[in-house]
Amino acid sequence: MNKLELQKTANEIRKGIITAVHSAKAGHPGGSLSATEAFTYLYFEEMNIDPQDPKKADRDRFVLSKGHTAPGLYSTLAHRGYFPVEDLKTLRHLGSYLQGHPDMKHIPGVDMSSGSLGQGISAAVGMALSAKMSQESYRVYTLLGDGEIQEGQVWEAAMFAGHRKLDNLTVIVDNNGLQIDGNIEDVCSPYPIDKKFEAFNFHVINVEDGNDFDQLKAAFDEAKATKGMPTAIIMKTVKGKDVSFMENNAGWHGKAPNDAEYEIAMADLEKVGEALCQK
Repeated sequence: MNKLELQKTANEIRKGIITAVHSAKAGHPGGSLSATEAFTYLYFEEMNIDPQDPKKADRDRFVLSKGHTAPGLYSTLAHRGYFPVEDLKTLRHLGSYLQGHPDMKHIPGVDMSSGSLGQGISAAVGMALSAKMSQESYRVYTLLGDGEIQEGQVWEAAMFAGHRKLDNLTVIVDNNGLQIDGNIEDVCSPYPIDKKFEAFNFHVINVEDGNDFDQLKAAFDEAKATKGMPTAIIMKTVKGKDVSFMENNAGWHGKAPNDAEYEIAMADLEKVGEALCQK
């Protein structure tokens, strides 16, 4: 895909996020929207995957460590062809396979159930170690929130990954600056994030704008070229990206839009889509 196609796809994924969370009357739109470009790049450009064969042995693995942003992952999987886009409207409904957090037993394309913060990266490290021990070629990617990295387990996993030189592992930190209680700096500052990962023997790439596909491409290309150590991509993003009233607003970390807000959000995204069509 070229950059414009990726941008258009990301916009459709954002519409899916808003539709799903509105339909559920619950969920986490803010961090799903901030990570949309990362989801889009991974699933439409970066990873070796096949929606027709979700369990193929040599597929690249993805673990959503910040599992509450499942609406972002689900919308991406749906638009990539793992299941019908229409099913996004069943998010969190009784009997739906689209639960509030990713479930590997029931959702095609989900490699690891997640949701308890801090644990996903440990699972990803285990997958990367398994590939090394079995001499398999697949790569492992995991997405963490910047609030999530306040969890101690994250750093145990990082210590192990660095020690074992897991260069098939890429850890992505969605640094949108906000968590459920407010500014991450005020709640329990994880800064400097890059120096911490460097201390655990990671190759670190700082991405100034994690909502820009050119910068993401450069970062993921560099990660793939890095040998002898795992990579951490620290990407600065905008929480609630492209929805006017959600942008940089911690209140939209875990809240669903009502009917009026849904209309405004979808109108915002329609405008973004129209602007992309003019390019």
